[in-house]
Amino acid sequence: MGTEAADTSAVSLWKLGNLRQDVFLPIGVFILLLIVWEAAVRFFAIPLYLLPAPSVIWIDSVAVAGTMGGHTLATLNTVVLGFIISIVISLPLAVFMTSSPTVSSAIYPLLVLTQSIPKVALAPILVVMLGANELPRLVITFLVTFFPLVIAIAIGLLSVPAELIELGRSFKSSKFQELYRIRLPYAVPFIFSGLKVAIALAVVGAVVAEFVNADKGLGYLIITATAFFKTPVAFGALILLSVMGIVLFQLVVIIERIFFPWSAANQETTIG
Repeated sequence: MGTEAADTSAVSLWKLGNLRQDVFLPIGVFILLLIVWEAAVRFFAIPLYLLPAPSVIWIDSVAVAGTMGGHTLATLNTVVLGFIISIVISLPLAVFMTSSPTVSSAIYPLLVLTQSIPKVALAPILVVMLGANELPRLVITFLVTFFPLVIAIAIGLLSVPAELIELGRSFKSSKFQELYRIRLPYAVPFIFSGLKVAIALAVVGAVVAEFVNADKGLGYLIITATAFFKTPVAFGALILLSVMGIVLFQLVVIIERIFFPWSAANQETTIG
């Protein structure tokens, strides 16, 4: 009994130490940064239009909270839809690419070509082609997110040990069974690594699209706020974008931990 109690206490202390390191330490550093920021702006008397203090950002953002909330929902809608589209297209495309070296050699240069085109330069052309609506923003978000996802899935599918493939074939498994029962489960950690990168890039892609063509969204709010020298509101929108990216990233992490705990544990062990 005494040994079990000691082990339980040791585990509790270990979890408390991890909680302090993973939660309280970043929060403490963030609060310290805000204090230094506030003090520096006041001490050096930096003009409001150049760098507003955190307190001013908070006051001005709260004053337009309703408007900012609507812009946040518009950007979130673009981010989530573009992210979902990238998943729906990337998974079968990665499977198709890994089906044979010939197919991979034919498709991979085209994927690289799509990433070499600056999205800011492509956005106005898409507006002319697709119209001034939500569709060009979704296309830009998709183009930004799908490439790392395709590559991550393809690497995962090709990383299966040859012994497992041979074992499956010895049991006369079909190509679909090999994909569904061997390759995809083995590729799950790679897939979620790609999803984490893609969801962060989805926020970037949505904002880039809103800079070029939008009548709502946080990117549009930043453009209009800076045009009228409402810098605190622009900073507030920027902070909301950062929070959105962090929350969506953590949501992907939570999904992985709930539905694929073995994948999350394997990644934590690798990182540690």
